Amino acid sequence: MNALAYEHYTYAAVAVIGTLAAVWAVDHLLNRPAVASRTVPWRGVVAPFINVNAMLFGLTLAFIANDTWSARDRAMDAVFREADSLRSLLVLASALPEPARETMAGAVRDYGAAAAGEFAQLRERGVAPAAAAAADALLRRVAGGSAAAAGEVVQAEMLRQVMRLRDDRDLRVSLSRTHLNPLKWLGMAALGFLTILSIAAVHLGAPKAGVLATALFALAAAPSAAIVLVQGNPFQEPAAISAAPILAAIAGEP
Repeated sequence: MNALAYEHYTYAAVAVIGTLAAVWAVDHLLNRPAVASRTVPWRGVVAPFINVNAMLFGLTLAFIANDTWSARDRAMDAVFREADSLRSLLVLASALPEPARETMAGAVRDYGAAAAGEFAQLRERGVAPAAAAAADALLRRVAGGSAAAAGEVVQAEMLRQVMRLRDDRDLRVSLSRTHLNPLKWLGMAALGFLTILSIAAVHLGAPKAGVLATALFALAAAPSAAIVLVQGNPFQEPAAISAAPILAAIAGEP
């Protein structure tokens, strides 16, 4: 198993544990009598100051979440476009005379089966050589003389659909191999820690209220970041994209 394929889960665990550790460390430090006495001159930070860092933290998380879910939407669109192209190819293949008709339809179904089977490799950020070979075989068959029997217009359309299949497969593979951008998450972590410090600064004179406020922020921030992180690869759980549309297309189902 490729350990780097599941780096999203590792970062999610780091985000949760790191947030809780930061809250505990700040609260433990500020509640020590020696530290509390030294913070007296710094008391008086007004509550609206928290909004500055908290807003920047929330916006950063929202931008990262948008990138993650946008990638998932693009991968889902690619799968449905592949299914549509497979259906189109099967319909166009029906215009061919026998035995070219059945041979062409078989090549289309072979690619569909190989592409659906590749989803297991996409979870590991890999590719299936069988899918690439099936795509090449389908292209050679459509570009060859057998598809020309249906006419130049039909053959041209079949070629267009095959090229679209290949483009969508390449898009699926590239999205499954997308790695996390450490700079984005480092920036978000820094803003989160500054927000914890801001909450603590507002509650310097009320340690129990400060513990509650920072704990509530941690309970909101850590799970939100973890939810975004674990969806870094659109072909992994908990919201993995399925190959069902491709399988339905080659099976002739709506």
